[in-house]
This record gives sequence, structure tokens and C-alpha cells, in this order.
Amino acid sequence: MKVNILTLFPEMFTAVTESSILGKANDKGILDINLINIRDFSTDKHHKADDTPFGGGPGMVMTAQPIFDAMDSIEASKKKAIYMSPRGSVLDMAKIEELANMDEIVILCGHYEGVDQRVLDHYDMEEISIGDYILTGGELPAMVLIDSVARFIPDVLGNHQSTSDESIYSGLLECNQYTKPRCYRGLEVPEVLTNGNHKLIHLWQYENALELTKCRRPDLWEEYLKKEKNLTKDEKKILEKVVAKEL
Repeated sequence: MKVNILTLFPEMFTAVTESSILGKANDKGILDINLINIRDFSTDKHHKADDTPFGGGPGMVMTAQPIFDAMDSIEASKKKAIYMSPRGSVLDMAKIEELANMDEIVILCGHYEGVDQRVLDHYDMEEISIGDYILTGGELPAMVLIDSVARFIPDVLGNHQSTSDESIYSGLLECNQYTKPRCYRGLEVPEVLTNGNHKLIHLWQYENALELTKCRRPDLWEEYLKKEKNLTKDEKKILEKVVAKEL
């Protein structure tokens, strides 16, 4: 998958392109992250890419010219184009899966008070938000989008089951996790996780995930209860137990 990122601050993406799982995916060519510095396309002698807004108001707005030229350099009008914006639809699993199935996308990172609306209109850009709060620019939201989408691309994660089993995507929060040693500072790992009985381990993990979701995310809990579930007899008993339990 090729990801074209238009930004005023390409250096911010080093953590994504050179580190951890995404860095390895980029090195292997599973991900092709193409960073485009919008300032490089400015016709202003000082590479200026912002100006005061028409109609007045505080702050600056990113100007159309350098963004148009940067977009045209990658033929963005023929590709799926996204603008990271707090007024967009909130990123969710359905959108992540949709984007993960595309061969190439374009992400525009705004800054200051935003970008000239003509850019968004001309390229029919979809506005996507990562939550109801404001950041100083679109770079961090773009990293969140790339990271979440990349996990659904084959071979990015070592374990193909990791994505579907993880917190939120399964409909439940992820159960508590433990590793060696079995006892640390007097704190013990739950015995059931160390006895090698995979059936009991699964049931413990399911019950723990149910309890965490019911307690911490009642919105997800209510949605989970509405869903049709293909549960075993033992899993049904666990679910009934947690439903009746006061947490």
C-alpha cells in the first residue's frame, strides 16, 4: 500500500517511517510511505505556505497554491484523498478496513487554522477526525490513521490473528496480559494462566474481557450484548454470570 503524506513538517513522521513494526513494513515494501513537503511547492521566495484568512479572524490559513501543486505532483485527483480534520467523521473500524483495502491513498495534514477550502472541494477530499479535540496540526492524526490502517494490511503484523482478537475489534476490551516471572514483588500471575489448560485459559480471558468492558466501556458492553454471538455452552455460562454480576 502506498501512502502519500502532504505536510509542512515531514520530519515529524520519522517515528512512523523508521521505527517499530511500521518501519519494518516500510523497509520491506509492504508499506510505501511517500512524504511530500508542501513548502517545496511554494512559489513564494521564502517558501511561505500560509496567509491571513479572508473575513478576518485570528491565525493563519494554509494557502491553495502550494497544496494544489503538491497534490498535482502525485496526480491526487485520481486517488483517494483524505484531510485530517476535527470536523470530519470519526475514524472507526469500518473506515479503517475500507482504507486498508486500497492500493494508494493521499493524506493532507493541515496546520494553523486549516487549509483553503478550495483544496478540499477540488480534490473531493474526505475529512476524517480521530476524536472530538483539537491538536496543533494534522500530522499526529495522520500517524494514528496510518498505524491503525497498516495493522489490517497482510504481513504487517507477525500474527495474522492479532488484529481481529485485539481490544475493540473483537467487540470487547482486551483481557489483562502477564509475562514472566510468575511472581514479582509479591504479585502473582493468575494461576489459571500457568497451568497449560487452554480451555480454562480461554474462558478466564473471555470472562476478564467481559468484566473489563462492562466496567470501563458500558457503550461497548451494550453493543456487545445486542450482537449475535456464536458462543460455546461454557462461554454462554460465563456471559450470563457477568451480566448478572455487579461490578
